[in-house]
Amino acid sequence: MGAHAFRWVLHVDLDQFLVAVEVLRRPELAGKPVIVGGRGDPTERAVVSTASYEARKFGVGSGMPLRIAARKVPDAIILPVDHEVYLEASGHVMDTLRGLGLVVEVLGWDEAFLGCDADDPEAVAHRVQEAVLAATDLHCSVGVGDNKIRAKIATGFGKPAGIFRLTEQSWFEVMGERPTIDLWGVGSKVSKRLAAHGVTTVAELAAADGDVLVGEFGPRMGAWYGDLGRGHGSAVVDDAPWVARGHSRETTYQRNLTTPEQVEAALRDLVTQVHADTEAEDRPVFRMGLKVRYAPFFTQSYSKKLPAPTRSLDEMTSAVLSLAGGMEPGREVRLLGVRAEMVMPDGGDPVERTPVRGRI
Repeated sequence: MGAHAFRWVLHVDLDQFLVAVEVLRRPELAGKPVIVGGRGDPTERAVVSTASYEARKFGVGSGMPLRIAARKVPDAIILPVDHEVYLEASGHVMDTLRGLGLVVEVLGWDEAFLGCDADDPEAVAHRVQEAVLAATDLHCSVGVGDNKIRAKIATGFGKPAGIFRLTEQSWFEVMGERPTIDLWGVGSKVSKRLAAHGVTTVAELAAADGDVLVGEFGPRMGAWYGDLGRGHGSAVVDDAPWVARGHSRETTYQRNLTTPEQVEAALRDLVTQVHADTEAEDRPVFRMGLKVRYAPFFTQSYSKKLPAPTRSLDEMTSAVLSLAGGMEPGREVRLLGVRAEMVMPDGGDPVERTPVRGRI
């Protein structure tokens, strides 16, 4: 069907997805504090991918270092990430959603947007929940909105296994007094920049002077954040296959890298992996990026546009090693990441399909 604007957007989010899949494999884990992350070893450097609701009660959340999570919940069951199993379960869910005759835009392995023009979107949401549960034994929450922004945010109010509607009529009643960080696409950095201008709530962001926002974030993102405060966004749902804009590889090292030689060897290995990923798509690369996390936990990112698109491993490696020249000398490195941005194919997405950038 392709891209189409709908009267209603439903955001389907599988509840504690990775943990739920593990519980299906091992029913005795139900109701217990379960943490999925890394290789399941809290003595290694890794982060929490998902925690069960029982573990979340102790303050464990996604992205938290595994060792800290283990200290918060000493009796937690910590399991390794099993990508292939989760991918298979996700595919089953998405196929189930498509089988309902709805337009499905996949966001990730545990969430998707659905488009519908029904008079009773909650009835559709209930049908979605029942179908997913019957087919996969997995529970999901559904946010109902008049655009993607409101549908996505609504899902948080529906968890777990519930349904919540958020529209233009209810936006400020529900969201007005909430902190800006509760908005999809606003993380700690942006919320602090907003707070420096006296903008701390969603209502304040909606009423903020546009010139102030543009001055802080630039013409495109400044206007976008103003619209976000009002809950404005796209209602277009697109079921066309997603086209990757780039590929990234990163590694957290169990022992810090301490010499330039170790860093260079590690970067060459990461570039080789990324090059293989881009070659598999038969697309040239036009920009390279480098992510560095120094000990104990300070992260910097660098990127550069290449003189011309390339598929050459040597040219990609040279660009990354050039970026590495900007690294802080003498600092121990605990993580390195390399990203390659590719030229979009003919017919590929000209703009971002999802309505927000990552949380920053």
